[in-house]
Amino acid sequence: MTTNADLFARACKTIPGGVNSPVRAFRSVGGTPRFIRRASGPYVWDAEGRQYIDYVGSWGPAILGHAHPDVVRAVQEAAVDGLSFGAPTEAEIVLAETLVARLPALEQVRLVSSGTEATMSAIRLARGYTGRPKLIKFEGCYHGHADSLLVKAGSGLLTFGNPTSAGVPPEFVAHTVVLDYNDLDGVRRTFAELGEEIACVIVEPMPGNMNLIKPAPGFLEGLRELCTEHGAVLIFDEVMTGFRVGPQGVQGLTGIRPDLVTLGKVIGGGMPVGAFGGRADIMAQVAPLGPVYQAGTLSGNPVAVAAGLATLALIAAPGFYERLGEQTDKLVRGLRERAELVGVPFSADAVGGMFGLYFSERVPASYAEVTRSDIEAFKVFFQACLAQGVYFAPSAYEAGFVSITHDDAVIARTLDVAEHALHTVKGA
Repeated sequence: MTTNADLFARACKTIPGGVNSPVRAFRSVGGTPRFIRRASGPYVWDAEGRQYIDYVGSWGPAILGHAHPDVVRAVQEAAVDGLSFGAPTEAEIVLAETLVARLPALEQVRLVSSGTEATMSAIRLARGYTGRPKLIKFEGCYHGHADSLLVKAGSGLLTFGNPTSAGVPPEFVAHTVVLDYNDLDGVRRTFAELGEEIACVIVEPMPGNMNLIKPAPGFLEGLRELCTEHGAVLIFDEVMTGFRVGPQGVQGLTGIRPDLVTLGKVIGGGMPVGAFGGRADIMAQVAPLGPVYQAGTLSGNPVAVAAGLATLALIAAPGFYERLGEQTDKLVRGLRERAELVGVPFSADAVGGMFGLYFSERVPASYAEVTRSDIEAFKVFFQACLAQGVYFAPSAYEAGFVSITHDDAVIARTLDVAEHALHTVKGA
């Protein structure tokens, strides 16, 4: 039998680090990555035939569970007619119409192939629309791997970011200002000093890439007010939260309307799809109507669009999000109760079908607070759960995802495994 270790050793010969996205390498938790052979509902099976309850969910898209028959059927039917045309299709229009109808911030939308492409394009558009160079982002918020976004905070409040990746020249991030998430006063001071140069503020309105962090009361409202006051574009990066935390994403939960929004993951139903859109006057600056260039050979790919349309149709069913939220709440409430029973410092939080778990006394509100949680305890917990067939995200800095197929029996099994893992943490 071919083992996960065999495949990893083989992969390392031809793929850098043996993986095609860094977190998959298990470097932050140790051990051997699981090579997935198939998936169905809430489960995945690895190369050795072992079954796991999956809380990665392809990092968000698998809201219906893996391999939903309606989505698979839509993909198969679309593939029969051709995999890619490099020309417009009616299905692209239908997907755009669906997104515009469901999300308050969207008046027009452009389809792309990934979340990174969506955020990169939205920032270029904001700069082209305003004629300004600088952007504000927040420490711990991830917006893809475009050069200007691979930055960490400087040494002072208003210092510009420093590259966090080799290959990114400092001048590429010279116009990126990195501030603390949930620190509205810092944003105010930045606008007071640099307001006429700031093209946009881009934010994960509920970050999922430093684990799940919720916005403090008034934070997103304050960003909206400051951007309006100073003529900057407010971009909500809802690649992860879009259709994940509710039927209208974070903008639906908060009532705050950004100028632009980026989407991905759920709108592709597991296939590579991204999108950016917003106010029609801003979107009118995109080529071929305006001077902001953006293009993509596989944008609006017919197979990916078919998967997205099938997914969006299914999650529109009455009661879908209520049921999804109930199951996610059962998981995080159960985890908190088991941790209290065992006596391990632990907290957990959730919104819609997303959750975060933290080895700290309280739920963090910023990147700095996340980094102060007990990362070593998480590693022990992760490995103990994995050994018993529960697959959480292999990083203490990533949110988890529940699907509609995580029923009561699946949640109950997860909690039993987690309690055993928490005892392992306490004994470590």
